[in-house]
Amino acid sequence: MDATTSARERLEVALLTGPGAGELLAAALAEEGAGLGEWEVHAVHHRPGAGVSVGYTVADADGEEYLCATTARLAGPGCAGLVRLERDGVVVHVWRHPADPELPALATGCSPGLLADRLGLAAPPDVELVTYRPLRRAVLRARGGGVDGGLVFVKVVRPRAVEAFVDRHRMLCAAGVPAPRSLAAFDDGMVVLSAGRGTPLATVLARGLGEEAARAVLDDVVGVLDRLPSAALALPRRPAWSERAAHYAHAAATVLPDEAGRITALAEGIARALGATDPGPVVPTHGDLYEANLLMAGRSVSALLDVDGVGPGHRVDDLACLLAHVSVLPHLAPATYPRVREVLATWTAQCEQLVDPAALRARCAGVVLSLVAGAQRPGGPWRADALGRLAEAERWLAGAR
Repeated sequence: MDATTSARERLEVALLTGPGAGELLAAALAEEGAGLGEWEVHAVHHRPGAGVSVGYTVADADGEEYLCATTARLAGPGCAGLVRLERDGVVVHVWRHPADPELPALATGCSPGLLADRLGLAAPPDVELVTYRPLRRAVLRARGGGVDGGLVFVKVVRPRAVEAFVDRHRMLCAAGVPAPRSLAAFDDGMVVLSAGRGTPLATVLARGLGEEAARAVLDDVVGVLDRLPSAALALPRRPAWSERAAHYAHAAATVLPDEAGRITALAEGIARALGATDPGPVVPTHGDLYEANLLMAGRSVSALLDVDGVGPGHRVDDLACLLAHVSVLPHLAPATYPRVREVLATWTAQCEQLVDPAALRARCAGVVLSLVAGAQRPGGPWRADALGRLAEAERWLAGAR
């Protein structure tokens, strides 16, 4: 990423997360005749080279609402409720959640009544927003109201992504992969999925795993990867996390500007290591394999979630994604994951029997680098976490030499 783009995005992050953000929000609400109450940054989503999006909680005498602002280029900048502003040469679009300009189905998904009408339910279900990435995707949990099995998940994506999304789920289910079933799909970007059953792997790791159990769990994860169908090789290939190290280095340096030299050296080292190691053959891959996307029943995987990235790649990248995410858990929540290091050592040794060890560690470094910027959390002491992730990436890379 060139210096001009880097400087511009640092300005964008500062604008949307600093005191000036209040002026933007007030100006946007004023266009609708409303005033700005107390506000705070809730979430920052920085996609290097593609802009910055920030979510804000806003509270006043009438209650609380959620506003979003983005510097990203929009496909449909003229939609209702979207306000365009410009500050310091930066174009910013602001909207009230759930009126996301790139996710037209989100408003329906967030409304129990509208969702009941859409799905033909006898009564409005209880709806909970699980995850939301402005302009990109959202996941909602719907309970009751006559939904399939009493619980379904509603995924909202950009309309043009629906067909490919549904095809992936059908392909995986037909191959015996424990992915959620696609129950319904709509042209505006809404897909209804069956609920995966089981315990999140993150919860299992927090409880602790002995060495024998840890080995059995990883063996089963690999077995699920082995069942990914060969048809996935015909899907578009997405770059692995480590292959975009330069982009994620930019994002990391934005939140840790005083460590920019260290971060640049890390990204350059990762690029050299990737060029000097063997990633192995191209095979079907998950693309974002980590503990939040694996549900467990005992030592077996009961559900493989978030399969949007399934396609051709290298097995080493799936394994590296899992190991890298696990390696940052002690930095994210040390009190919650006191026994993760032992599991990580066991899993690393197992993975090194399956793929080139140097390639594995180099790619682990790349994945951890991609997670550094995500440590930034409004209202919390995040810097130690970010620095811990940076050091973790450096340790992985040192092991690749």
